[in-house]
Amino acid sequence: MDWSDRHCRYFWRLLTHRARLYTEMVTTGALIHGDRQRFLQFHEEEAPIALQLGGSNPEDLARCAKWAEEWGYDEVNLNCGCPSDRVQNGAFGACLMGEPALVRDSVSAMRGACSIDVTVKHRIGIDHMESYGELCHFVGTVAEGGSEVFIVHARKAWLKGLSPKENREVPPLNYPWVYQLKGDFPELTIVINGGIETLEDSGTHLGHVDGVMLGRSAYHNPWILAEVDQRLFGDAKQPRYREDVIEAILPYVERELSNGTRLNQITRHLLGLYQEVPGAKRYRRLLSEQAHRPGAGVDVLRAAVNEVTQLAA
Repeated sequence: MDWSDRHCRYFWRLLTHRARLYTEMVTTGALIHGDRQRFLQFHEEEAPIALQLGGSNPEDLARCAKWAEEWGYDEVNLNCGCPSDRVQNGAFGACLMGEPALVRDSVSAMRGACSIDVTVKHRIGIDHMESYGELCHFVGTVAEGGSEVFIVHARKAWLKGLSPKENREVPPLNYPWVYQLKGDFPELTIVINGGIETLEDSGTHLGHVDGVMLGRSAYHNPWILAEVDQRLFGDAKQPRYREDVIEAILPYVERELSNGTRLNQITRHLLGLYQEVPGAKRYRRLLSEQAHRPGAGVDVLRAAVNEVTQLAA
């Protein structure tokens, strides 16, 4: 939420052509009653792309899944893992792990409304769910609705007692349970998520499951994505320099600025591009101090990059 917006995804796509990108979670209510175009629009360069939905009403989810297909998404994903207070109040997100039959029926309704992949993202459990058997019951029940892809955040979500931020870090990771899911449900595609920092870690996980989802590591250190196509998909070509990525995004930035977008709405996603590179702190500081100012343009981004390249010269 508030991270993988369309500006962020456009930037990521300059780093990897093969990884599948996911939108922020969008609620069914926002699509049905709000500005649908605002929430569904994306650039064709972002594909392959999945729309992540939050909701618990099968009929509403089906309507939104149909729109996802009509707008050109490659996948629609039902979020059963988000632990925020707003999600709990709406009785969806991680709360749905306690209602596997409802999730099954929701997936079935979504599959009946569209022909694109319908997937589910979830935790290994919530407050009262303590056993691997309960996780298996959830996955097995939901699979009856027709979902063949499960993206599993390998942590429980404590809906009572932990904040959303703490729920991303405090509950211990349990990768073996996710590995075991693949063994017990070999016909399903099992994707692992949670605490994965490097492509080396990703390669290790791929020895046990079908896919890996990166979250915070890709956001805070986006250059990790520049090696994904080569190392995980076997493609020969990858961006050679961070400056090549900046040059590639400049036309996009100029177009967006001409349409009323503020520079910092884009550059906030680029702050981590030079992580661990000499001059990175000066790069981030200049963008943080200048990009939010009225009238800030691409010259600010170029100047920030110069803070790094001058040290490398």
